[in-house]
Amino acid sequence: MHEMQAGAAQTLRAEGVDEEESDAARLTRNFYAGKVMPGTQLDLFRNRGWIFAQREIPRGKHVRPLHRAADQIDDVTIATAAGSYDLVDYVSRNRVAGLLILQNGRVALEQYELGNDATTPWISMSVAKSVGTTLVGAAIRDGLIKSVEDQLTHYLPQLKGTAYDGVTVRHLLQMTTGLCWDETHTLAASERRRMLELQIEQKPGIVLRYLASRPRIAPSGTRFVYGTGDAHVIGVLLNAVTGGWVSDYLSKKIWSVIGMEHSAHWWLEAPGGLEAAGSGINATLRDYARFGQFFLEGGIVGTESILPPGWMREAGTSRTIGGQRVDYGYMWWPVPGRDGTFADGAFSARGIFGQYIYINPALQLVIVTLSARSKPRFAEVILDNDFFNAVSDLYR
Repeated sequence: MHEMQAGAAQTLRAEGVDEEESDAARLTRNFYAGKVMPGTQLDLFRNRGWIFAQREIPRGKHVRPLHRAADQIDDVTIATAAGSYDLVDYVSRNRVAGLLILQNGRVALEQYELGNDATTPWISMSVAKSVGTTLVGAAIRDGLIKSVEDQLTHYLPQLKGTAYDGVTVRHLLQMTTGLCWDETHTLAASERRRMLELQIEQKPGIVLRYLASRPRIAPSGTRFVYGTGDAHVIGVLLNAVTGGWVSDYLSKKIWSVIGMEHSAHWWLEAPGGLEAAGSGINATLRDYARFGQFFLEGGIVGTESILPPGWMREAGTSRTIGGQRVDYGYMWWPVPGRDGTFADGAFSARGIFGQYIYINPALQLVIVTLSARSKPRFAEVILDNDFFNAVSDLYR
């Protein structure tokens, strides 16, 4: 199904062609398992829907220009445990389809490969999690959520009596709900793959019912367990407190006001239903960079603060959970420097197959990497953090 486009898959479903729908579902499963060939994988990354319904995230009238920096990066030496690499190595060996570096808000490098260009939408996978928690910050700023210490069931009373009862908004943001979860994409029996099967069914509410049935393996707030299920609940929470779709709130608070060049799209759990808040935002390389720059600037647009004071720092900082340091914030990953410290306060949004928005506040640096690697995790030849640190060293 080399040309299996989202529209084609949805047309087949509407016409009741069960055999073709099964082919689309099979291809989706194989993608998540890392079992599709490179050409097919590229087609999927550039498609915005696959078997999933989607909702538009409208841009505004103004486009924020991304001016070219005076000094352009034409190469970088990347020191790794396996030896030194250069920029060509990073792009080619890690199957990077798009790479953009902003320093002080100006473009120091912009590179497209594998048939992409500045207009190509790309699925960012779990980068959506970081976008979702940013919207929670916006909802707090708007007074729709009083505090991260509030009980989740205050806003989602339907979760009373489930394992989410007793979970705070903070616990949800930092994935310390204590629910049983296995995120292994390549394991068909994992909770993540079970959630994928439910997403493929495209029935409203079915994912939340599954999540609410999961047992708790630790008291809330005491154990970090990475799980896309918790990110889905972020979307349910945002829908409840805003009274509308998450895509619309993202457009209202960020996409339409910070100067995005293109409208984006977000996968849905069902036609006309909730966003699949843990993944599935489709946008262009430059617009991902604009989002990173917006976050780096503290969520301030003109004279308006979209986010609460200090939200960026709080969202990107390591925690102590159960007496141990956990390098995870509000669904952002703190990134240590080459010396192993977090002195720069750097962190990243990241998604499987090599999607990143890296932010270094100390150096006013944003790096976006969009990739098409062979496996969901640990398929990179050159560690992305090594690359980010190599670029950071250029500005010290």
